[in-house]
Amino acid sequence: MKNTLILYSSVDGHTLKICDTIARHLEQQGHRAHLIAIEQATTEMLIQYGKIVIGASIRYGKHRKNLIEFIRSNKAILDDKTCCFFSVNLVARKADKNTPETNPYLQKLLQKLDWQPSLLSVFAGKVDYQKYAFFDRIMIQLIMWMTKGPTDINSVIDYTDWQAVGTFSQQIAEH
Repeated sequence: MKNTLILYSSVDGHTLKICDTIARHLEQQGHRAHLIAIEQATTEMLIQYGKIVIGASIRYGKHRKNLIEFIRSNKAILDDKTCCFFSVNLVARKADKNTPETNPYLQKLLQKLDWQPSLLSVFAGKVDYQKYAFFDRIMIQLIMWMTKGPTDINSVIDYTDWQAVGTFSQQIAEH
């Protein structure tokens, strides 16, 4: 039985939901999966696991600072393990930006950190205007208007391809 650590960096909880789904898939494949927020992970914890999965969301075109700091601080350990990474962002709802090779946010992060995980994926996120704070709602609405996405404040649209999440989970299990 393999032990897998799943770390998440999430703003509104959707990345956590994807990580939880991956954990359940891995457990069905006979893996032990431990799910924890990235800010709670320690170096000692990383050393205990043979496989590490990191899921991170984008807000305003950037991954969160806690993710960048975590990877920089632990890069040597991550490079020595089977490390899988996925990014969650709304631009991935577009067919020409929904792969690791074509997603600009993922590519920018990997170049910035000079990092190459064993396995990569990108998932489209979720729009839920009512869940956002006022400023976030207005900013996301503006971004969606500029990118021809939904702007109705009553919109709740989950763009995540859950079958792709299942496929990625299987790939993680086989790695």
